[in-house]
Amino acid sequence: MRPPAPGAARSGTMNVHSLTSVFAPDLERFLAFKESMGFHCDSRLWYLKSFDRYCTDRGMKDFDRSTVEGWVLIKQSSQPNSCRSWMSYIRDFGRWLRINGNDNAYVLSDQWKARFVRPQPYLLTQEEASRFFAAAARLQTLTPWKWQGLAFFALMHSCGLRTCEVHRLAINDVNLKESVIDVRWSKGNRSRRLPITDQIVSILTEADQALQRALGSKRSAFFVSSTGDPVTASMVAGMFNGIWDQARLQRPLEGKQPRPYDFRHHFAYAKIERWMAEGSDVNARVPYLARYMGHASLDSTYYYIHTSPDFMNDYAELTREGQGMLPEVGFE
Repeated sequence: MRPPAPGAARSGTMNVHSLTSVFAPDLERFLAFKESMGFHCDSRLWYLKSFDRYCTDRGMKDFDRSTVEGWVLIKQSSQPNSCRSWMSYIRDFGRWLRINGNDNAYVLSDQWKARFVRPQPYLLTQEEASRFFAAAARLQTLTPWKWQGLAFFALMHSCGLRTCEVHRLAINDVNLKESVIDVRWSKGNRSRRLPITDQIVSILTEADQALQRALGSKRSAFFVSSTGDPVTASMVAGMFNGIWDQARLQRPLEGKQPRPYDFRHHFAYAKIERWMAEGSDVNARVPYLARYMGHASLDSTYYYIHTSPDFMNDYAELTREGQGMLPEVGFE
């Protein structure tokens, strides 16, 4: 059966994001569709709400080229040096409208696409990591981060998790009795179960008990805000910066700045460097590291690890020798 034409408000359509433009019903359906596919993104919602406000303020009625590119030009002028990845949100919405019956919906032209350049990570040293976690353990704050700060970032550091994978963990996703965590519907709509060490179990248990005492039934996720709601990416970034500064760690005057995601980089290249130092067969181990980190391809894993200065000399030789020699690794 053909879906209702975009633009037509359906009875029962819930405006959960307080959208106000003529496109509100379709934006709600689009966001619900993306979330049902496992793609949760605060940035997508922020930019689409901006587009919605733009259309409301100007009375835009048609999802055509002038509407879409008019908003893009204004948004681009307000943040001229930003990455253009946010344009993919409005481009995807246009494609979704077409698929769902609006043949005249405008899909943002490829001329707006910028050349993709992978961001270079900030390479954490072992001393920086140690001082960071020491500061996290004695964090002085009135928020739940007092109990969960060390646990949140230690989990990223020890398991190489993406920031979003940690802040989306449900209480039931953390099985402390069996020493495993379930990362559900992450990037590429893949899930995986990861073992955690006794040390991490102890840290998570202490945080869990403190959060239960403080929030009880108000707690809706494993890591939460003062209201009991799941923490957001901006909260995580703010707390990371606060702990970094409390540890009196220096920030570079130019170049890449430290961020939570750098714990994931550190996990990858530290594993590889240790295997190389031990004389292990790195080619045989990389596929399992890729699965552990939730990568769809080995290229992603090699990218993370080639950023290590000690690994650069062996990177080309390792990848060349590994072609065609790697065992299959499945995903859930």
